[in-house]
Amino acid sequence: MISVSRLNAAELLSSVEELADLLADTVDGGASIGFLSPLDRAAAAAWWEGRAVAVSAGHLAVWVARSADRLLGTVSLAFPDKANSRHRAELVKLMVHRDGRGQGLGRTLLATAETEAAAAGLTLLHLDTETDSPAESLYRSAGWTRLGAIPDYAATPSGELRPTTIFYKRVGAAERPQ
Repeated sequence: MISVSRLNAAELLSSVEELADLLADTVDGGASIGFLSPLDRAAAAAWWEGRAVAVSAGHLAVWVARSADRLLGTVSLAFPDKANSRHRAELVKLMVHRDGRGQGLGRTLLATAETEAAAAGLTLLHLDTETDSPAESLYRSAGWTRLGAIPDYAATPSGELRPTTIFYKRVGAAERPQ
């Protein structure tokens, strides 16, 4: 059975090793999530440790999906600090370990972030993902709206420049018909 929970800063820090394993596996699996391959495990752990300050300050929310014996996925929402943008957040770092793929875990994490965003009073989410990636298919099938693509936006883990597609989704009160 898979459980999904939100981490506070202390829980994030105590999960750094598992999160680093997940990040390294995701990058080694070819996902373009901001890192080049091979990703040094110490660098992956340091990156996650660096997120604890943002979690503590309320600028980042991190959820993890765990089976009985291991961490299999994560998703985060990054909250803007500007007064005119407090109604929205960016969905970032949706990752599912290769051992956990094909079981609906990505969709579960995505739905968790959407539901929690709406419960927090947010009305708009946005994200970017590699064009033509499996993630792009997930977002389309989950009702996200494709805004457009930016050519040569980010490098894949192997260093190849690829386009990135921008998506948004209205959540909470904004998703209900007027």
